[in-house]
This record gives sequence, structure tokens and C-alpha cells, in this order.
Amino acid sequence: MKKQFLEAGKIVGTHGLKGEVRIDPWCDSAAFLSRFKRLFCVDGTELKVLSARVHKNITIVLFDGIGSVEQAEDLKGKIVYISRDDVHLPKGVHFIQDIIGLKAVDADSGREYGEVTDVIQTGANDVYQITKDGKDHFVPKIPDVVSEIDIEAGIVKINTGIVKGIFEDED
Repeated sequence: MKKQFLEAGKIVGTHGLKGEVRIDPWCDSAAFLSRFKRLFCVDGTELKVLSARVHKNITIVLFDGIGSVEQAEDLKGKIVYISRDDVHLPKGVHFIQDIIGLKAVDADSGREYGEVTDVIQTGANDVYQITKDGKDHFVPKIPDVVSEIDIEAGIVKINTGIVKGIFEDED
């Protein structure tokens, strides 16, 4: 089941004297996070964003109702979330949280290789960590290797013929 709220970052401190907070973004970038008009707390409480901007690799945000450095200090350490409803992903792009937990299967035979337990962002391409029986295997998320991601069916299809040796028990 898809989570409605997705972790987006952590409030790491205050900025200035007017109640702004600094958020370390856990999503694509500080610029991506700065586009949202609302963020949420873990309990679902909505935080209306009055202004947001990028400063280096941090997002500086002013929330409605937070008008002093003291009020902003109370938010320090809190995790902020975005609502899935506020994001429109291009076709073929998925949230990492939706990828984790998918079963990895051979695109041709249907053989199960394990479960995606992590997505490592390398810069060039993501790498899926697939775990089975306590062993980790690493699969580059490139079109020739990962042929299909079906969130609804709960699977990611892998073409192992392209890169031999990912799963050491293969022919």
C-alpha cells in the first residue's frame, strides 16, 4: 500500500530572527522541496508554507503561524513530509519509498531474485539493492537491465542476460 505522506526532509535549525527554519532535504533537491505550498508533520498536521527558497543545499522555509526564532526553534529536529497528492511525477518516475519492497523477478522466466531493500543514488544511475536469504545483490537501474517497474503488481522485472553474475547462482 502506498503511503500518503512521504519523508521530505528534516528541520535542522532556524534562520534569521523572523521564524524561518532550515530544512535538510531528503528528496530530489532543495529546489524541489521549495516548490511545495504545504508540508506535514508525522501526525498529519499541515504546515502552510508562506515562503521557501534555496540557500546552498538547504531549503529555507517560513511557515504560517511561526513568527519568531523561539517558535521556529520548537520545530528543530522534526521530520517534514510531502503529500503524494501534491506531486505529479512524469511517466516512468517513481518514489523511492514505492520501489523498496518490490519483488525482483526475471523478465523472461519470472524467477524471483529477492526483494528491493534499498535504492542507492549514485549520480549516474540508481542501483537497486536486492536481498534474498540475507545476501545482497546490486542491480543498476538502466533500461537494458531493469525492463519494467510495476508498483501495482509489486514487481520489478530484471533482464539478467545483459549483465551476467549479478546473482552468483546463475548459469
